[in-house]
Amino acid sequence: MPRSLLGSAFLMGALVILGAATAAGQPFGGPEDREFADDLWQQMDGYRDWPMRSGIYEGTSPHGAYLQMFYNLVTVDGEPYHVIVKDNHGGPGLTAGAVQQDRDAHLQAVTVMVQRDAGYDPQNDDWFWVKYGADGTVADNEQGVALAGRVAKGASEGCIACHQHAGGGDYLFSNDSE
Repeated sequence: MPRSLLGSAFLMGALVILGAATAAGQPFGGPEDREFADDLWQQMDGYRDWPMRSGIYEGTSPHGAYLQMFYNLVTVDGEPYHVIVKDNHGGPGLTAGAVQQDRDAHLQAVTVMVQRDAGYDPQNDDWFWVKYGADGTVADNEQGVALAGRVAKGASEGCIACHQHAGGGDYLFSNDSE
């Protein structure tokens, strides 16, 4: 094999290995994150009937034009977790009244924060993040990585980067006073 071809083959092999290592080192979207997210969705069945919920309110990007929030304790794999669910509604010319009349027709995504056990992600108050499609499937980012786990950890945008700025240091905007 000519040297230039051998060098190219070596470089391509190294890039494939490096790419696999980078994907494996991703702080989110791995098989364990996806499995937890799938199990969580099953345990959230009927979440819209949870007693602790907000009314419909105006949202901001990236969540949607109108949101509704739900809270409860949910048991996944025998462990109880604090769970905050946001229904993200959107569409052209959407109004709160239209969402109220038919939530399912305007539901674009369901975003969830779960406070995991101490030590899961101590730098970020041990929050696990997941974005589901309206049908309950875990959403993927543009690179095909599941949006579940420590989503966008270390990035300048995304779940953690935004919620770090919530008042009180708890990653929750819902209890911040204006």
